[in-house]
Amino acid sequence: MDRTPARTTRTGIAEPIDRRSDVDTLWDNIEKLAAVCRAAGAHLPDEEVKALQVGKVAEKAGEAMHALHGLKGLTTCGDDHTVPEVQNDLVGAVIAALRAMHYINPTGARTTFDEILHHRTRRGREAAATA
Repeated sequence: MDRTPARTTRTGIAEPIDRRSDVDTLWDNIEKLAAVCRAAGAHLPDEEVKALQVGKVAEKAGEAMHALHGLKGLTTCGDDHTVPEVQNDLVGAVIAALRAMHYINPTGARTTFDEILHHRTRRGREAAATA
């Protein structure tokens, strides 16, 4: 396991970040998908493509919310949904978010993701250490 140090912005203390091969594989796949999407949007200005990718995150999250409403019988259109459909839409939102991060900063998305994930999961790590 590669333990790359990262400086947290809140404390200024360097803490190790765990990097697993699964995360690298995920990012490799995101980069391949982004290349396909970038080619499809080659006729658009770069800033417009970035904005559209961020909008896609909201769209996919909205689909997950709609599926959850359907799971609970709360839709007016009679759509019934399942837990796997909600999960599928949530993964779609995650993929869209990672792809948007790649569009915004192709060379720094992985590092930025690692740093933010490390910072945002600190309380969970601390709680697990005291349990």
